[in-house]
Amino acid sequence: MTPSVLAETHLSYFHRGGDVPLLGTTIPERFTQIVKKYPDHDAIVSCHQGRRLSYRELDLAIDLAAEALFAFGFGRGDRIGVWSTDNIEWLILQMATARIGAILVNINPAYRPRELEYALQTSEVQGLFTIPAYSHSNYPEMLINLIPELKQHDGVVQSETFPHLSRVVLFDSVNPMQTEIPAKGFLSWQDFLDFGREVDRAVLDEATHALDCDDPINIQYTSGTTGFPKAVVLTHHNILNNAYFTAQAMKFGPTDRLCVPVPFYHCFGMVLSNLLCLAVGACIVVPAEHFDPLAVLQAIESERCTALHGVPTMFIGELEHARFDEFDLSSLRTGIMAGAPCPSELMKRVINDMHCREILIGYGQTEASPITHLTHAEDNLARRTETVGTNLPHQEVKVVDPETNETLPLGEIGDVCFRGYHVMSGYYNNSEATAKTIDQAGWLHSGDLGAMDQEGYVKITGRLKEMIIRGGENIYPAEIEAYLFSHDKIAQVAVFGLPDEKLGEEIVVWVQLHQGAIMDEDELLSFCRDGLAHFKVPHIVKFVEEFPMTVTGKIQKFRMREMMSTI
Repeated sequence: MTPSVLAETHLSYFHRGGDVPLLGTTIPERFTQIVKKYPDHDAIVSCHQGRRLSYRELDLAIDLAAEALFAFGFGRGDRIGVWSTDNIEWLILQMATARIGAILVNINPAYRPRELEYALQTSEVQGLFTIPAYSHSNYPEMLINLIPELKQHDGVVQSETFPHLSRVVLFDSVNPMQTEIPAKGFLSWQDFLDFGREVDRAVLDEATHALDCDDPINIQYTSGTTGFPKAVVLTHHNILNNAYFTAQAMKFGPTDRLCVPVPFYHCFGMVLSNLLCLAVGACIVVPAEHFDPLAVLQAIESERCTALHGVPTMFIGELEHARFDEFDLSSLRTGIMAGAPCPSELMKRVINDMHCREILIGYGQTEASPITHLTHAEDNLARRTETVGTNLPHQEVKVVDPETNETLPLGEIGDVCFRGYHVMSGYYNNSEATAKTIDQAGWLHSGDLGAMDQEGYVKITGRLKEMIIRGGENIYPAEIEAYLFSHDKIAQVAVFGLPDEKLGEEIVVWVQLHQGAIMDEDELLSFCRDGLAHFKVPHIVKFVEEFPMTVTGKIQKFRMREMMSTI
């Protein structure tokens, strides 16, 4: 670990310095350095597309796309949305927008028209890239219903509802040369690229040279686990350094190959996977356009991946796949598990059965670029399952009383706050929400409840808004969930509160059992009474086969609460 400062007053404050300085470059500057060092290394392998690009080939593809954006009149500060599943084109656009200083707007491919409308309007998207179809969704059809003007003009959009939007490009990642255009206002990916062939490369280079590492470069939406998502503005400096120092923590370099089952639209995919690999010359391996456990196992074996990312539900899906034992996963060494607590039994299986002996637990949030904390490869099992580790170099963290904002003594639970290079610029066009999240001293208030120990390790105990107050007792759902995860029949669990006239709130638990396991309510409650204080024992038990989740595998407790309130 790098040098650290823990307050001598025994307060919950921790600062990690670093022997390696922060990068002071823009994303395209860093990428150019990597291309010069490793031109013939694999940059990306897209298994479902049957394509692979070296760093030299990716660089050429990025330049052409950047020139096409330039030809459309897009440039520094303009907003370019991508509404798509994972594919090579997504990565090209990620880097092409950075090349010209445009702001990439990540749009969840699971969004329906109402949600898409919200994203396009709140971010004032000027250009939109999407795919023909995914699952049961017809993207052009949804767009035409939302923007009827797409039928009126060749290759351009003129809409009163979306006055900023001028271009919509459709790419078929499977048959790129045979993209069908559903209405006059759409352009194909190939048509789009053709516009770039007329742009002078010197003009593009001049535009890139004028960029500053503190320019905004990305808008990501918060995950929507607690309500309507907010548009988070991040800079080159934010996300490039976060990716780079996460790679350092993983001991990740140009010989590594990262299997990426997490979605690109999410910070886990775009920053901690794509940008992380490109920042150090590693290879991105995309097993499928969306999470598919069998495709993940096949990709790890065929591409000899050395690392695997995912949320706990993804690792569970891979481990419990019927064909798991058929695959050689011995090339794996590391990776990051994040997005939800990791049960100790799952960690043991990931280490022993998947060979990820150096797997790290990660914690953070979109507003923090996203990673703030990682465990360490040398940490014992308890540290890797009961804590989220320590903060990354060049970051500060403290735990404060949510009411007084005073820094709490070590071990006490409070609001976990961050300060450093990784803190967002703010929420797009929402200064009021920004002021509620980042205080005047520059501290980002996470809204997560946690406690810090004397070595700076942080244990997350829940969300401030999710804390249950039952009969005057403060109850933290994560504590109950951690205990229930220790039962060998339980695969997934979620605890939350519902209003109660007598006690204020009552405890509800949803439980998903391992395949073939049998448990009834009496057995579950008996187990709870054996290990939890009486006031922490759930009042309502619901056994389920699945949970309402975001695309990235985060449980949406607010939807569960809504579902229970209608019963």
